[in-house]
Amino acid sequence: MKPFLSRLALAGLLTAGALAATPALAGKTIDAIKARGVLNCGVNPSLPGFSAADSQGNWTGLDVDVCKAIAATLLSDAGKIKWTPLNASQRFAVLQSGEIDVLSRNTTWTLTRDASLGLHFTGTTYYDGQGFMVTKKSRIASAKQLKGATVCVQSGTTTEKNLTDYSKAMGLAMKPVVFDTQEATNKAYFAGRCQAYTTDASGLASVRNKEAGNPDDHVILPELISKEPLGPSVRRGDDEFFTIVKWVVFALIEAEEYGITQANVDQLKADSKDPVVQRILGTSEDTGKLLGLDRDWAYRAIKAVGNYGEIFERNVGPKSALKLPRGANNLWSKGGFMYAPPVR
Repeated sequence: MKPFLSRLALAGLLTAGALAATPALAGKTIDAIKARGVLNCGVNPSLPGFSAADSQGNWTGLDVDVCKAIAATLLSDAGKIKWTPLNASQRFAVLQSGEIDVLSRNTTWTLTRDASLGLHFTGTTYYDGQGFMVTKKSRIASAKQLKGATVCVQSGTTTEKNLTDYSKAMGLAMKPVVFDTQEATNKAYFAGRCQAYTTDASGLASVRNKEAGNPDDHVILPELISKEPLGPSVRRGDDEFFTIVKWVVFALIEAEEYGITQANVDQLKADSKDPVVQRILGTSEDTGKLLGLDRDWAYRAIKAVGNYGEIFERNVGPKSALKLPRGANNLWSKGGFMYAPPVR
């Protein structure tokens, strides 16, 4: 029996080795993207720092940069993107229908969404939590002081359910004032129709910065009442595209960890002797063939948008208009949650 088992074990190892070395084939989504020459990306229509367009139609933001990195990887051009602005209630149906290839729109990864909507979340690009914003003149310093308060909230979001759960658990009897769109929610709060506004804390910072006549007149309370891991998602049924989107995000995180930036990526590609840097940039092992890509796939993403740290700082970090601390979104080696599997 032992020789037979040994032969089975050896055969299994040989088969596994052969599979590991097999180049990936392009999936139907990738074929469609290359045939049309553009990536279709769904984004928030108005969340500066994450996704917003200027008067010339140029899109910027953390979620926007994720799509630019994917386009650079697949099409060698971060500008080859069709942007589809979506509200919260539209976003999943539009992805399911195939109108967009990837949804990169401050969307929380939850069990229900992951398991029942025909999509896959590809990772977390921003760790957030739901908070509350009030006027400074209200003198409210804690969410626990919002007993019986009217709270502006957008429908079709995890925010609405979290508000109900928190209010019930804390015995606060808050009164939700629900609106279909973010724009309507913003308008109602700043018009004084609600005593508080609730959404992701990063969203509150974005709304305060963009919509308030004087941002300093509004305070984001210290409590976070939920976990909101935000990240891009793709349709189920195309493992090849799912894998590529996932590894583009991982490569941006790995790039930060190993000091690869938009400014030095060409120099490191030419001169670096670091084995990890060489693998990421394709100068030693060709990891691209396992993804159905060429060896420069990660190089193009980094060259287009920089590493994850650069994306964060440019769009939402302390030196940006939002002035958000790095916090949980720092690298794992610096006390944060950003941890990518190795590119190897």
